[in-house]
This record gives sequence, structure tokens and C-alpha cells, in this order.
Amino acid sequence: MPPHCDTMDGPVVKAAMMAIRNGNVKMVLPWIKKESEAELEAAFKMTVQMRNLGNGSADFADHWFYETAVRLHREGEGAAYSGLKPAGLDTGPVIPLAEGALETGDASKVTEFLSRLVVCEVQRRFDLAIAKKGYDPNNVDAAREYVHAMLQFLLFSHHLYKFVETGAEHRAG
Repeated sequence: MPPHCDTMDGPVVKAAMMAIRNGNVKMVLPWIKKESEAELEAAFKMTVQMRNLGNGSADFADHWFYETAVRLHREGEGAAYSGLKPAGLDTGPVIPLAEGALETGDASKVTEFLSRLVVCEVQRRFDLAIAKKGYDPNNVDAAREYVHAMLQFLLFSHHLYKFVETGAEHRAG
């Protein structure tokens, strides 16, 4: 998944860091489902206690808390937890644009990027279908190539429409 909720520089870990820094678990609770609150609150209390033991215990406790928060977040999404990923992973071009939009209050860069992407992809699939359309009806392989290209164009258009029309809800929360 391109979004980075399971990375060390992702929003769940950032919220967990803020919770530890401010001594307020409520700063990370929105990232998990309500039914997981008790587990995360218990982990937070244990983390606060472990941080005071010295000998590097704070780093260990913090990391454990981050893992717990991310695991519970991923469970809330119905996704498997495969451990914390390092910071700096490539999230693709749209996540940084979307995060920037949330910071600036201006979504124009996101809409421009996605609009160009959709236009290019629809046109590419359309051009391929048109290029395959003039096949010899006696050439079954060529006809199959057209059918495949035509279906790719139609289905991409339909699925994109359905996705936009119905939305894709995030399962956590």
C-alpha cells in the first residue's frame, strides 16, 4: 500500500510520538478503532513506566509503543501487520501532494496531478483499443487483441467511475 501508516515517518508513528512527548494517549487513539482503545491505553501506561527504567529503556519502550499503535491501526483496516517499516520509503507521488494539500489548505496540486494522470491513462487505453479495432475478422488472434484492449478501456473507465462515484472508505476508525 503506498500510504505509509506503517512507517517510522508515517502518521500513526508521528501521533504515537506526540502522545509520548505530551503524555496524552488521546493523540494517537483516533488512528485505531474504538474497540482497541483499552489495549493501546494499557500499552501507553506500560511505555511510560518502562521509559523511566534507564539503560536505553525509553527507546525500547517507545519503539514497542509505535509497533503496538501501528499493529492496532492495521488490524482496524483489516490488513495484516508486518512490522514497522523504516522512514523515507517511496510513497509515490500523490501522498506527498495530498499531505501538502492538507497542510496548506489547497488541493489544486492534487487535483491537477490526478486529472492529468486520468486523462493520460484513459487516452492511452482508448488509443490502444482504436489501434486494434481495424482487425481482419478472419484473424481470431487480432480480434482477441482488440477485445482485450477494448475491455481494458471500458473496464478502466467503469471502475474509475465507480470508485469516484462510491468512494473508497478507509476501514480504520
